[in-house]
Amino acid sequence: MLRNIICLTFLLSLISAAPIGNYTGVDVSETNGTDAKGSILYIFRSQWKQRDVDFEIRDHLVSTGYNVTFADQTEDASIVDGHDLVVISATIRSRDFVPGDYKDIEIPIFTWENDILDDLRFTGKCRDTNFGGLDAEHYVQLVNAPHPISAGVESGVKAMFVSDQEVGFGQPGLGADIIGTVPGTPDQALIFSYEEGATMDYDFIAPARRVFFGMGNAAFGNLTDAGLAIFDAAVEYAIGITDKEGY
Repeated sequence: MLRNIICLTFLLSLISAAPIGNYTGVDVSETNGTDAKGSILYIFRSQWKQRDVDFEIRDHLVSTGYNVTFADQTEDASIVDGHDLVVISATIRSRDFVPGDYKDIEIPIFTWENDILDDLRFTGKCRDTNFGGLDAEHYVQLVNAPHPISAGVESGVKAMFVSDQEVGFGQPGLGADIIGTVPGTPDQALIFSYEEGATMDYDFIAPARRVFFGMGNAAFGNLTDAGLAIFDAAVEYAIGITDKEGY
């Protein structure tokens, strides 16, 4: 019996130490060379059961023309150098991540993790008021049709997901462009952005573009056609492919 227990303990230790899936470190996916739309550093939590969605999003970004480099949340923030956009996934463990290291970077940031919005100065610090999450939401109230992130979708209540999904929201600062909100709750923004030089929360001046797209960890595969078009447009806007009129 004792031998069996020792063997079982040893096997469990091996399993816990092994990398999940096929991820073994920083991974570079370059399929477009110098013709790519841009270079994305994709920060995620490699040792997490839901991290398969990160591979799905990575593959989608590569298929739409970007070079993507995966990096675990434990990597030093200096790895942003040389990239055109930093993507921060919601699979990170926010209590172990140091978003303050990224707050001042002069590279655009695109994230769907609501728990770091305050540290990045996207919002104030009051959880469930200035930022938070909802267990089930199907729709988005689009309020800014002329903005490039709206992807040409008309204003109004639109199905963002094919079924109810976890979402994140924020109450952005006065310098934000709000693209979509929780229907019936205009102070809970699901999609918003800051232009470089805009005033974020705490009177913080955005060093580069900042974009929030409020989907939960596993929601990407449940985006509707309109939702995916808005996601793609948000990435293009964040990285600088598109601009607001007059910029």
